[in-house]
Formats: sequence, structure tokens, C-alpha cells
Amino acid sequence: MKGPAVNNPTLSPTAPPYLTSGPGRFISLRTKFVVVFSLILVLACAGMSWYFIHSKRLAMTEQVRDLGVILVKNLAHNVRYGIIIEERAMLEQFIAGVLGVEEVVYVRITSADGQVLTEKSKGTLTSPLGTLRSSDRPFYPSLDIAASLIRTPGSEPTVTHLRLTAAGAVPLQESGSTLFVSTSGLQEETFYDFALPVLRRSEPRLEALALQEAEAHGTQGAQATPHAFGVVQVGLTEVPMQRELAQALRAFLLLTLGIITTGILCTNLLARRIITPLRNLAAGARKVSEGDLSTFVVPTTQDEVGQLTALFNLMTKSLQERDQAISTNLETIRRHLMQLSTINQSSAAITSTLDLDRLLSTVLQLLSENLGFARMVLFLWDSERGVATVGQMLGMPPEAEEVARQLEIPVREDAGFAAELLIRGKPLFVPDIEPVADRISPAVLPWLRQVGISSFVAVPLRSQQRILGYLGADRGTIPCTEEDLELLMTIASHVAVAVDNARAYTKLATLTEHLERRVQERTHELQTVNERLQDHDQRRSKFVSVASHELRTPMTSIKGFIENMLDGLTGQLSERQTHYLQRVKHNVDRLTRIINQLLDWSRLDVGRVDIKPESLQIDEFTRDVVESIQTLAAEKSIRLEVLPCNQPITVRADRDKLEQIIFNLVGNAIKFTPPSGHVTVSCSICDANYAQITVADTGCGIAPDQLPHVFTEFSKVESAMPTSQGAQLGLFITKSLVALHGGQMCVDSQLGAGTKFYFTLPLAPTPPSKP
Repeated sequence: MKGPAVNNPTLSPTAPPYLTSGPGRFISLRTKFVVVFSLILVLACAGMSWYFIHSKRLAMTEQVRDLGVILVKNLAHNVRYGIIIEERAMLEQFIAGVLGVEEVVYVRITSADGQVLTEKSKGTLTSPLGTLRSSDRPFYPSLDIAASLIRTPGSEPTVTHLRLTAAGAVPLQESGSTLFVSTSGLQEETFYDFALPVLRRSEPRLEALALQEAEAHGTQGAQATPHAFGVVQVGLTEVPMQRELAQALRAFLLLTLGIITTGILCTNLLARRIITPLRNLAAGARKVSEGDLSTFVVPTTQDEVGQLTALFNLMTKSLQERDQAISTNLETIRRHLMQLSTINQSSAAITSTLDLDRLLSTVLQLLSENLGFARMVLFLWDSERGVATVGQMLGMPPEAEEVARQLEIPVREDAGFAAELLIRGKPLFVPDIEPVADRISPAVLPWLRQVGISSFVAVPLRSQQRILGYLGADRGTIPCTEEDLELLMTIASHVAVAVDNARAYTKLATLTEHLERRVQERTHELQTVNERLQDHDQRRSKFVSVASHELRTPMTSIKGFIENMLDGLTGQLSERQTHYLQRVKHNVDRLTRIINQLLDWSRLDVGRVDIKPESLQIDEFTRDVVESIQTLAAEKSIRLEVLPCNQPITVRADRDKLEQIIFNLVGNAIKFTPPSGHVTVSCSICDANYAQITVADTGCGIAPDQLPHVFTEFSKVESAMPTSQGAQLGLFITKSLVALHGGQMCVDSQLGAGTKFYFTLPLAPTPPSKP
């Protein structure tokens, strides 16, 4: 039977074309099936036909070639004597015998000098693929074939595939898959030319006859006898083979056509048997899509299509039952939809504010208006005190609300409702409070009876595995149901999250205010400490600067006195005195360098080092600086050299600062290189904007774990030559000066093998070339 009209599904105006198109607007499945199967059958039959004809043609061609070889060999053997003595009558008799074979169309015998001794041809065909030939139109191959064999004779026949055209017989390219069938004229006849030279033998009698023949023609005995006496040519036509192949092709085509026709008829019958039930199913499905669920399709077969028909009937029956169930539950779905809409509105209200009182008031108002709850109350649990208090209520009389504000419900581990909700976290559905009055807290029971609550539902408010309180509601004089409990459980999780967020927001606001106060206090303390540190840093820099200046003056005097004593101004010195004074002078120089480094470090620290860049030829400048240090290198027997540059390099640098950089690096290299060592300075182009200067030595090297600290001020880098170490400021100052120029500095070292320091300087801009 049909379901109600309002519940029947109908096609929408925008239904897909494959559902709305009627018959004749598409290619039917039967047509596709017949066409595909027929195409497969045609291709299979065509392939088999081609294979059969191709195999037959190859076999027949092989037969023709074998026949030609046999004929030309026999004829060459029989006419040997006739060619030697040039007896044309005897040669014509042999030719006539060979022409009796059906496939033979001509025979030609040529002498050694290229003259035709005799030839005979059956002529061209009078009709395509016919059997009659016209002797009035004889044809022969070109004499070039015979001439070629006379020049280079062989023992086996030469086979040439020829084609007869209006211009005569021309060579034909071999093709293993081409079938030449004459259908349009005589010029399309093809044939094979079998040519075999008649060679000399070692028989004395025949050689004597050949000599007599040569004397009869007046030839000289001293002339050399040709290798071949002549050439025998026999032509065999392919027309009989083509005629037989054409007959076989016609027969096979007729057979193939019959097979294809029979296959198409059988395919059509099979397709009809398959497609007809499918059409019935399609018609039934169309009726179902239009709303007629009483459609029934009668199965006509017992195969898969029949099973599909039975399943279709079962589906229509299930759809009828489903339609009835939908009609029954439609009202329930609408009611649930209204409830979900209320929950959605409540969730939106929950997320709109973080004020706890305003939030609870808004949620209770929505639940009461949309879900029909008459009275609602929300209790908050203080787990530290172990009591529950009223957080918000709705629908209560003023006097009852005033009493509820004073309620404090103790929560203990017992069988009471408070423990069930707040400790064990289980929801409650109480159809009537009187039978379970002993489980209600004595502080709450009189208040419930005063308000007139006889049936209620209550659910715990749980957030992040913590119970924050519970929410209770009733419907006034209407008893509550399990559905009310489920609905309240759905909204409870949202309310719990909102309460938790509001509490967290309140705590966060308090904590933020406290943190702001603490930050201000700490900021004031840090500013005071920072001012003290700045003052201390200024005093330290001033002290280092003053101390360095004050120490340089006495150190200069000490050095001058020591040099005077070493020069002999105070009298003759003993060897030990000279040694002691040299050690004192060495340490005075070392102390002077440390004082200079401290002074430079102090200037760098306060930012009072300025550079005045100018254009410098780095190769010439480096040589001048290194030349001033050659004396220091010579004292330690160290070879110091500047490697030549590949091209002129001009950099932008401060002359004094660059001299100090090179002097520091080369001085360090000499200091840490043992006697007989080698120090090199080289310059090169690093990239389009920078030049690179490298200072390499063969000294003690630096340990890999110490390399990251070599440019750190006052670093304690261990060295294999500790007596040569200073205040550990030279490399720091050198790198700082390179950085002031806009360059970079790095180091590469192997312990015991030597060290390389690299630093880059900006290239001077190239002036524009003058025209």
C-alpha cells in the first residue's frame, strides 16, 4: 500500500540528468554490449584471416622460389654444351621444355660476351589474374642482371623480384606482409627472375671443344678464357599464386562474415535476455523515485539478475516500513530539534560572558523559557569546607529565595542525594520526594515542601574531572520524566565549563593585578641596579684608561734605561748581566703590549674608536707592514713572506687600524711559531664585494675544543707555548677592528700543524671607465 502523500520522496527540480532523461536520449546498454562484442569478434576474425592468408602466401612464395631454383639449375646443366658451341637449335628445344611449366613466363640464355643466344617469352596477360597471355607483347628483364653475373659468377642462382610496368620490368622491394594482387591492369604483374651462370669445369674434352670454338671465331690462344660460358635466366610469375590467394581470401571473407553475423545475432539475443529484466528494474526504480513504494517487479530469471530483482522487491518493502517509521517519529524529531535549538542558544549565552552571576541568570532563564521548566536552582560546591550553597535560582517566591540564600548543605560520604551528586557524580531523577525523604538533607527537605516541589531532576556539573556543583529543575505541578533528565545532562556539561571559566577568569584577574604590582616593583629595583652598574662600568673604563696611560710612561723610561745598559753606556756587562737585562727588556715589551691592549680594549668598550677609511692597495700595504716585522721574525729564524696576489686589489680601510690588525696577526704567528718555522701572508678576492687576507703559520696550533674561545676577551685558552701568552686581548681587539670595517674574521687550526687566520675587508668601488 502507498504511504501518505506528504511523506513520499519526490524528484527535485534539480535532479541529475540521468534520472530525468527519458527513453531514446542515451545509448542503451544492449547497443553498447552488441557493438563492443561485435567489434571484438570482427577484430579476432580479421586477425585470424590475415594470419591464414599471410602464412599461405609465405608457403606459396617459398614453393615458387624452390621451383625456380630447380628449373634454372636443371636448364643450366642441360644447355651447358649448347652454350659452349652456341647451338641455338638445341638451346631452343630445352627452352621449349621449360616453358611448358605454367609458372614460367620467359627463358633467356646469354653468352659470355653479353649476347643473347636465345630467348622466348609467353607474353603479358590479356586480363588481370587471367590465364591467357599475348605472345605479341613479350617481356624480358634487363640485361644488367646477366652482365653482373658474368663479371662476378657464382654457384647459386640469383633471385630478383621484379614488377612489370609500362616502362618494363623493374626491381620490387621485398615486403614480408604485403600481398600483391592484380586488380586494375596488366602492369601490376610481379614475377621472380632466377639467373645462374654456366661455369667452366675441369673436363679436358669440354675444354678442347671450347678451344676449337674460340679458334673458329678467330680468337687468339693467348687470350684468357672467361670464368663463365654464359647465363641462364628463367622468369616465374606470381599470378597463379595471387589467383589462388584471391580465391582463398574471398572464401575466408565469406566465412568470416558468416561468423560475425551469427555472433551478432547471438549477442543480441543474450543482451536482450540480460537487458529486459534490467529495464523492468529501471522502470520500477523510477516509480519508487516518484513515490510509489508499492512497486513490485516479477523475476524472470534465476541468475544474478533474478537475485537483483528479488533484492529490489525486498528494498521496496523495507522502504515502505521505513516510511511508516519516519511518519511515526517525525513529531519526536521535531521536539528534539526544538530542544537542540534551545541547547544551542544556551551554549551561545554561556560563551558570551565570563561574569558568573550574569552567566547563571541567563542560562536558567533560557532553559525555563524554552524547555518549560517552572523552577530551577544551581548549587555550588565548596570542596574545602565540604558544603554546597545556592549560586543562582529562578521561579522561586521572594521569601523562599531569601531562605535558600541562607542554606548550607553539608556533603558527607553517605547515602544522601548530596553525596550521590557531588561525590559520586551521578544524576538523579526523583518522581516523588516523599518515598525518598530520608535521603534528602534535613536542611533542604523543609524548603522543598515549602516551595511545593514534589518531583525534580538534578545533574552534577563536571569540568576537567572536577565536580563544581549541581543543577536541579522541576515542572511545577507536572511530574518530571527521564527525558527531562537527559536534556538537563546535555546542558550540564556546557554550564559546568562556563562556571569553571568564570571562576578561572576571576582568579586570573586577581592574579594579573597582583603580578602588575610586583612587576612595577621589580622594574623600579632593576632600574636602580642598572644605574649603579652603568656608573660602575664608567668608573672601571676610566680606571683602565688612566692606569694604562700612567703605566706607559714609567715603562717607557724603564725600557730606555735597559736599552742603554745593553748598548754599553753604563760599562761592560757580563754574559749573565746581559741575559738578565734581555729578559727584563722582553718582559717590559710584553707588559707594554698588555698595557696597549688594555687601552685599546677600554676604548672599544666605551665606543670611542673611530675609523677613517681610504682606498689602499692591499698587496703593497701588506708588504710594507710585513717588512717592518722582518727583524722580529729574523730573531727567531722564522721565514716570513708575502705571497703575490693574482690581481691588483684595492680595499676601503683605515690605514692605522689595518696596520694594527696585520701587525697583531703576524706578531701572534711569529710568537707561537718555533724557530725555523714559516709564516705566510696572502690576499685574494673573496666575492664581488670583499677581499680576504690570510695569515698562516706552522706553529703549535690550537686544540679544537679551544677554537670557540680564541676571540673572547680575557679567555684562558691553553697553548703549547704558555710563555708567549699575554692578556688574551689581542685577538679580541683585532676582531673588533675588523668588524668596525664591516668585515668578518675566522680561524682554522690543527694542533701541532699550524694555524690560519682569515679576515675580510670591503673592496673599494671601481671608478667608472672614461670613454
